Amino acid sequence: MTAETSQTLISSVQRALNIVDIVANATRPLPVKAIARLAELSLGTTYNITRTLVHEGYLASEPDGLVLGVRFPSLRYGDDEAILLARGRQTLRDVTAELGATAYLSRFDDGEVRILDIVDAAACPRVDLWVGIADSAHATALGKQILAELHPEQRLDYLSRHPPEGLTPHTISDRRTLLRQLKDSGAASVDRQEYAIGYACVAVGLRAPGVIGSLAISLPSGRADINLDKTIRTLHAYASRLSLQLGAARFGQFTI
Repeated sequence: MTAETSQTLISSVQRALNIVDIVANATRPLPVKAIARLAELSLGTTYNITRTLVHEGYLASEPDGLVLGVRFPSLRYGDDEAILLARGRQTLRDVTAELGATAYLSRFDDGEVRILDIVDAAACPRVDLWVGIADSAHATALGKQILAELHPEQRLDYLSRHPPEGLTPHTISDRRTLLRQLKDSGAASVDRQEYAIGYACVAVGLRAPGVIGSLAISLPSGRADINLDKTIRTLHAYASRLSLQLGAARFGQFTI
């Protein structure tokens, strides 16, 4: 870089872009203190920059830190994961507020099932993910719903690489039984203590351009069958809304 070029650069813009990049590459919301440390900036400077980015919509403030804002996808047109994370966080918060349960957003990516984001309900803590979701999709409603959405060849490929194992006495570990359940799963999937004793999970599918995913909640197993139909309808409503938002954002259309 020449001296003339360096004189034309605006350092505050460079710092702001660096902060956006840090948040974009984080797997969880980042507190301002963590951002300041990663960006090697003073806490005061970081607060000023992030406050501006939140005001302009490029970042959004959550109770546990900062995430990408709804305007960020316009910087990376066609990056469906950035759009999914930005739009999905508000959906998870809405689900948690309405159902009083921890909400999960997951997707199928490069042959694997991944949890993208979690929003905790204070009165209903998340399940301890003692076995990675990549190896336990068969035992969770969020994973089973994604497997059910796949083309049969994709489903068989996944199960050939991740043979179902018995994580609890309730886990379906027989391949044929699992495949039959996935084929008949319909509008939603439910696991009752298949991943962890004492917990149940309810999930619905999420479909959008370039996205096969699921929207799910976890709750104590005793609550799983209380208003189950209403819970599934609520999850479907939020999943449908998110799917529409993702499709519109993907193709540059305006959504509220």
